[in-house]
Amino acid sequence: MTEENDLFEQDEQDLYEHLRVVVDKGQSLLRIDKFLMHRVENASRNRIQNAIELNNVLVNDKPIKASYRVKPHDVISVVLPHPPRDTEVYPENIPIAIAYEDDDVLIVNKAAGMVVHPGFNNYHGTLVNALVYHFQQLPTLPGNDGRPGLVHRIDKDTSGLLLISKNERSMSYLARQFFDHTISRKYLALVWGDLEQDGTVTGYIGRSPNDRRVMSIYDDPEKGKWAVTHYRVLERMGYVTLIECKLETGRTHQIRAHMRHIGHPLFSDAMYGGDKILKGTVFSKYRQFVDNCFEIMPRQALHAQSLGFMHPSLKKVLHFEAPLPADFKGVLEKWQKYTSANAPGQLQNDEEKI
Repeated sequence: MTEENDLFEQDEQDLYEHLRVVVDKGQSLLRIDKFLMHRVENASRNRIQNAIELNNVLVNDKPIKASYRVKPHDVISVVLPHPPRDTEVYPENIPIAIAYEDDDVLIVNKAAGMVVHPGFNNYHGTLVNALVYHFQQLPTLPGNDGRPGLVHRIDKDTSGLLLISKNERSMSYLARQFFDHTISRKYLALVWGDLEQDGTVTGYIGRSPNDRRVMSIYDDPEKGKWAVTHYRVLERMGYVTLIECKLETGRTHQIRAHMRHIGHPLFSDAMYGGDKILKGTVFSKYRQFVDNCFEIMPRQALHAQSLGFMHPSLKKVLHFEAPLPADFKGVLEKWQKYTSANAPGQLQNDEEKI
């Protein structure tokens, strides 16, 4: 199964305007909110003042007040929700699983197979179409009609928790946390091969020159964006390993590309080579077993299990977890039974045959 929508995905950090302005030496003293109105696209004075109140505007790396007057050579940094596309979204009555909701935020437990926002070949049936139907008051900034409320994304065929903003204030507050990498996110992944210990994968992620849908890892910063994934081994099952991944950055296909890069692609991940038998025996009984697993879970074995963030109004850290969906749980149980039915020594001997 391909993910055409991912061709036009942006990294999470690209959801936000990170404007950096060095004030001209001839600039006269001027209130910073008025100064920025002429430099931030589609920004009202109220939106800028709201960003200043949330410490999303820094002068010389320090928060300021809206009454601050810019001076020559000041360095101004701005982090605001970015309007990435301008496309009308039609509301659709699509059921969504809500894990938590209050006046500021919404936590959705997204099912695998649902595209998050409209894009190439996926202009209907997306999570955003459902959100527009169920929550008419989601923040819609100028030029952001295609992605109301979104502060981050997960892939179409990845299941799990997604954070939605219900007003502009919370959107700006949460955007800053994603930009600063203070949001806590953990994923469960089933990967091919026997990972013996915990580790960290780094590298610059960029589009593959051979297939623009696929992300590759480079050593050259000119070819991609820096990405960091920490992983922890939870359960070793001979030919596959269950791991927990913690993201420092939010790049497109980050976990999927990183795990393939170290030789352990996600189980059943067709785009990154995980939909083939990469470890195990040559016996037909084993191949039938793996094919049955692929049928149960015909998508990458990746689940956004937990999410933690500072709430914009409560000013305390909230943490949420989503249980494994039925397909992931079913495949995991099959591998656990297969492993328990075969002696560890036999698994090692069999692995040498493929």
